[in-house]
Amino acid sequence: MNDIRRTGWAAFVAYLASIPLANWMILHIGTVCVPHGGPCLVPVAPGLVAPSGVLTVGAALVLRDVVQRCLGLRWGLAAIGLGTALSAAVAPAALVVASGAAFALSELADFAVYTPLQRRRLLTAVVASSIVGLVIDSVVFLWLAFSSLAFLPGQIVGKLWAVLIAVPLVRLLRRVAPTPA
Repeated sequence: MNDIRRTGWAAFVAYLASIPLANWMILHIGTVCVPHGGPCLVPVAPGLVAPSGVLTVGAALVLRDVVQRCLGLRWGLAAIGLGTALSAAVAPAALVVASGAAFALSELADFAVYTPLQRRRLLTAVVASSIVGLVIDSVVFLWLAFSSLAFLPGQIVGKLWAVLIAVPLVRLLRRVAPTPA
């Protein structure tokens, strides 16, 4: 197996692993947990907090792009399908619809933006598609899960941190997979 395929499969596994991790974190990890089924929160910037799964979700958006780049369009779509099913399967009962819907819609939006851009400008494709995906994920999840967008700024900033952390890895990816699979 060549480096491109190995990188793609590692991203595929990490992508799928990030889903139950995000669902678990939202109810168990944080500097404060909102009582009565609310999320556990983490600081993401001065004066901003977000449900703790934000960092994992931000990374998932980039990982899906890596899967598509290294394994191809079909595996990118397969990752979205498996990820959506996994998200609904592992989400706490109160968050199943919110988690599944937010995941599916945000990943499909990421896919729609990333796919046409990746051939010309990989870094632009990853950042632009991740921003679109993270905004959609944040709005849909928060509204369906909590009927509130109170944590929206924190959600967006928290997920942006994960995307920014991934930028050097995307530059490295260009060396491993110079053209899409």
